[in-house]
Amino acid sequence: MQAGDPRPMRSPRRAALPTQCAVCRGWDRQRLCRDCTARHLVAAPRCRHCAQCVPEGHAVCGACLREPPPWEACVALADYAWPWDTLVSRLKFHDALDLAPLLADALADAVAARGDPLPNWVLPVPLSPQRLRERGYNQAWELARRVARRLGCRSDASLLLRIKDTPPQLALPREARAANLRGAFLVEPRRAARLQGCEVALVDDVLTTGATAGEAALTLRRAGAARVSCWVVARTPLH
Repeated sequence: MQAGDPRPMRSPRRAALPTQCAVCRGWDRQRLCRDCTARHLVAAPRCRHCAQCVPEGHAVCGACLREPPPWEACVALADYAWPWDTLVSRLKFHDALDLAPLLADALADAVAARGDPLPNWVLPVPLSPQRLRERGYNQAWELARRVARRLGCRSDASLLLRIKDTPPQLALPREARAANLRGAFLVEPRRAARLQGCEVALVDDVLTTGATAGEAALTLRRAGAARVSCWVVARTPLH
């Protein structure tokens, strides 16, 4: 830079400090080391609608051909199996917020690799006020806001609300989960106009039966959203 140049000098870029891999505990400059990335972060062909694994060359699974879900597209980073189930559990139940950037970056990469048009809004699947007070944070929002920032999308933690505190879905049989969630979500009435004709991505940590995401997607569609997608870290496999 020449003398008198008004531009500020840029600080030299610092090299990333060594850290422990979240999976193998080996030392690396990334939270997921190169060996674990190569071993566990492997893209698999998935149904465009529900993100279940499908044979190579198939875009949609048989179940979605017979009965499409309430959303239009779904992106999942991996199956809900080791090590992703452990990482999600640590983030969700054990205050491991240091894992949110790792999971969000990997999910953002999976969304970008899919190549779909980016949404107008990226929203987390909300927690009820009671559950939020108990946990202290919403893991879906910790993921959603980081994914949105990486992709250059708008995010919002209070546009979609959870107004009904329901029993945990895991405690219920599959057939009772949809009924458990009926009427659980509401688009913030004073801001519902922001959704009119918009494309929305719902972010959550895990997609299991799809009951939670389905009820949230229906709520967004009734409020005027034109298209809803689901982005999740892990998809529970059929078996």
